[in-house]
Amino acid sequence: MSVLAAEGLTRRFGGVVAVDGVSLAVGAGELHAVIGPNGAGKSTLFHLLSGHLRPDAGRVLFQGRPIDRLRPAARARLGIAITFQTTRLFTGMTVLENAMVGGHTRARHDFTAALLRLPAHRREEAELRQHALAALERVGLAGEAGRPAETLPLGQQRALQVARALCGEPRVLLLDEPAAGLRAAERQALAELLRALRQQGRAMLLVEHDVAFVTALADTVTVLDRGRVIAEGPPAAISGDPGVIAAYLGREAPGHADG
Repeated sequence: MSVLAAEGLTRRFGGVVAVDGVSLAVGAGELHAVIGPNGAGKSTLFHLLSGHLRPDAGRVLFQGRPIDRLRPAARARLGIAITFQTTRLFTGMTVLENAMVGGHTRARHDFTAALLRLPAHRREEAELRQHALAALERVGLAGEAGRPAETLPLGQQRALQVARALCGEPRVLLLDEPAAGLRAAERQALAELLRALRQQGRAMLLVEHDVAFVTALADTVTVLDRGRVIAEGPPAAISGDPGVIAAYLGREAPGHADG
């Protein structure tokens, strides 16, 4: 059984069909990438999977259970964590405090316990701190734990978003163009991090524009164009697919005829 799946997802904005009958599945320990040219529907699909948009048709499944009516917070409690292309950090808080935020999806005690600083809440906060430190260690930021989060360079801010997501111990991680705007060294560090997470058995769905970045990492690639799936398979097969080449170049690929 897949960890996360889409079945026939469709989303319209007025007369425009942004996502048109898209199906895909992410297995345990799999890095599944979604690529496509600008306007292909990648962002809309991401928001349908994360719960920030609801489909007009089709459904989203988590471990076989329909979740397309659940809000993002409810999906997070199930074990779906998200990192966005635009870094979303809490300014005025340290790197460690930002990472700890991700663990509150697993919190067992309510606001009253926190307000009164009850022993159970203090124990939970201590556990959460340890989880956050471990997550920072995994992404290479343990040495920056006490630093104001907003002072990190962009590449490390992206890594912090991953650490925050991992602090909640998710079953699947959704990444929205995490390599956008990164320098070569930062991209390499991110690629190494994603490989390590996959080796540890983390299921990931990566939405990305950069074909080269994806083909070096992904187990499976789904290609969108104008809201529809035009190809799916291992990176080696996708990179030479005439339809994919045509979609990215905006013209017919050499030797490729219509039909």
